[in-house]
Amino acid sequence: MQLRLILLGLIPLVLISPAWSYTKAKQEVSDLKTRNFLTQLSTDTPKTDLYKKDIPTPETFQQVLKEAYETFKGVNEGKNADYIPFLAKADPNLFGIVIATVDGKVYEIGDSKYPFSMQSVSKVFTFAHVLQTLGSTAVEEKIGVNATGLPFNSLIAIELNETRSVNPLVNAGAITTVSFVPGNTSEDRWNQIIGTMSDFAGRPLSVQEEVYRSESETNLRNRGIVQLLDSYKKLGSDPLESLDLYTRQCSIEVTARDLALMSATLANGGVNPITSKRVLAQNYVPKVLAVMLTNGLYEDSGTWAYQVGLPAKSGVSGGIIAVVPGKFAIATYSPPLDQAGNSFRGQKAIEYITSKLGVNIFSGATSRTQVASYPKQGGQ
Repeated sequence: MQLRLILLGLIPLVLISPAWSYTKAKQEVSDLKTRNFLTQLSTDTPKTDLYKKDIPTPETFQQVLKEAYETFKGVNEGKNADYIPFLAKADPNLFGIVIATVDGKVYEIGDSKYPFSMQSVSKVFTFAHVLQTLGSTAVEEKIGVNATGLPFNSLIAIELNETRSVNPLVNAGAITTVSFVPGNTSEDRWNQIIGTMSDFAGRPLSVQEEVYRSESETNLRNRGIVQLLDSYKKLGSDPLESLDLYTRQCSIEVTARDLALMSATLANGGVNPITSKRVLAQNYVPKVLAVMLTNGLYEDSGTWAYQVGLPAKSGVSGGIIAVVPGKFAIATYSPPLDQAGNSFRGQKAIEYITSKLGVNIFSGATSRTQVASYPKQGGQ
């Protein structure tokens, strides 16, 4: 009797076992396909088609660019950054807007080819390079990713936050980021920085030497920041070397068109839409965009996310970039800044374009109906 009960108890196991083995094998195949897919995304082969979806028509882009430019070109609010002498001299009437799509099309208006220094917009791309070099966990531990809610050059933010450098898009975190660019010499590190910027832009970039000299002579606050970071042993290399590389990085010359293509590379999953070169592994792109969304416009980042809903980054020379993942990127140039250090006209223009095209990332994918019904005339 006891043997009979034991045999009866084994019957369900015999019946279930083949089904369980099949289910397990099926899951393993599914997992393998997923891993292979993710591996494929991070190879050097461009995967542009994976990201293109519901991109507005050329006519729509041209119309919304024209409307944004005409609406805000006469706005006179804000003022040039005056703590860097060279930037104070920039023509406040300069204004350019560029849209670059993930399939390599570029739409531009105004002073889109006027050269200016990257300033803090450069932080995004050095951060991307170091993120890819060190990995996301090391970046979070050594640099940090949290917003400060304080000005970009704040020393108080370092003291208040136990991670000290706070995040890669304010000065303290950006200098720390530069200090972790690998290399045996300063020149090795610089070649990686300028090389990364050039790959994102799709053309060789260089430094505006007059800006570099102007900033090097007046960067007293950043000298205080780097010494404070060094006292907390937060830097990966010599403090003065890191500060110098950071200053050179901020002085790299670009145009609004360059910035549009650099940020379109992020929109395209890390592949430059013109050269088809993979600049950043796809799995790191969301990390970069997340930090841009939460920190890109300094203490106004929360307001920007609430009103515009796009990852973005500003610089005190007047440039702003904004990324619509999988579709396109917007870059603007206009020197007058608001109190937080963000281009006044640039913010307004991007907000206008975003609203018209319905590409706030928190609203879901742009509907074809919305694009098709885009109004011929706009205004605010």
